[in-house]
Amino acid sequence: MASNNLMVGLEIGTSKICVVVGESRTDGTVKILGVGQAPSRGVRKGEIVDFETAMKCVHEAVVDAEQKSDVMIRSVYVAVAGSHLQSFNNRGCVMLPEDRDEIDEQDVEDVKSNAREVSIPAQNAFLHSIIQHYHVDGQDGVLNPIGMSGQKLEADFHIIHGMRTRIQNSIRCVKELPLEVEDVVFSALASAQVVLTKNQKDLGALVIDMGGGTTDYVLYADGAIRQSGCLAIGGDHITNDISMGLRIPMARAEKLKIEEGSCILGNCLPGDMILLKDDSGFAGKEIERETLNTIIHLRLRETLELLKRRLDEESYLNYLGGGIFITGGCSLLNGLDYLAGEIFELPAQVVHAHTTSGLTSAVENPQFSTAIGLIKYAQAVQRDRRPRRFGRIFGKFFSGIR
Repeated sequence: MASNNLMVGLEIGTSKICVVVGESRTDGTVKILGVGQAPSRGVRKGEIVDFETAMKCVHEAVVDAEQKSDVMIRSVYVAVAGSHLQSFNNRGCVMLPEDRDEIDEQDVEDVKSNAREVSIPAQNAFLHSIIQHYHVDGQDGVLNPIGMSGQKLEADFHIIHGMRTRIQNSIRCVKELPLEVEDVVFSALASAQVVLTKNQKDLGALVIDMGGGTTDYVLYADGAIRQSGCLAIGGDHITNDISMGLRIPMARAEKLKIEEGSCILGNCLPGDMILLKDDSGFAGKEIERETLNTIIHLRLRETLELLKRRLDEESYLNYLGGGIFITGGCSLLNGLDYLAGEIFELPAQVVHAHTTSGLTSAVENPQFSTAIGLIKYAQAVQRDRRPRRFGRIFGKFFSGIR
């Protein structure tokens, strides 16, 4: 990875480990050079529970990505998820000294630090402070205050934080390979970089990233993130419901969910059956299609209604002019967009990464939205500032400084 244009995104998911190698283009797009995958073991609900096993899986995915892209990987951007992640909105404020009235970069850093001067749990660390809007002497809608004249600088931020030790586990897992960590990024924030356009963010949009173990989300209103979080529910819970409800092995339940499942009810002919052929240790079975769909429907409805209740704690659902955008592996389930539209009473669609080129199969697969989004996030970071190297990131979560 000698070229500064090469970037790597790593998602340590509950169902799979995904590594995407991308190249930044001068026109702002990203070319995907290779995608490495490995089945995920040692990860539950988006968090590492067996360090050694998870590390081996990450290594397998990295080697696969290196072989497919013909690139030696030395550093990565890492996605993090988990129900321990929390967020809130807060305003920072700084007053310029009397002998100066021009706002500079240090003032912007100071107002960000001021916004973080709030009480969070002692075991937590700040993950992101994302600017919403600046205000200069009461003037709203300021995009970049540097160089402007003023005495009072205020800024609204969306702040994401989570348990330091759980974030450390993902960093350590990569460090042991050994690879550098350029940055750690909330999964849904990464996905939003490639599934939403600027216009959709301005109109107001909710991104729901449904994976194997978690459902992550970010809500944009007026171009800024207003709400974000993670539910510890995903596609694996549906598979478990099918396995328990139909009394079939988990592997069979997963295959049945993917190949035959739908969350739409009432579309089957009466008596429509699915034949599960016999296999070693499995005698075979006939499953009523409507029963399968009912199991899937009930779990997804419960998940989406839980998400809606959480979002209803604030009023931003009323500002989603762009609608709902669903991505992640679980989004491939037939009818999920229809069900989400019914529950939220808003237009909903399943989406994948855009503004990318290269491997079409990867770009057009919602399973890779987070990992590809990490590449887009990295592109923005490298354009705006010098990337933070591993030592700084790793130290940050041990010292609590960010």
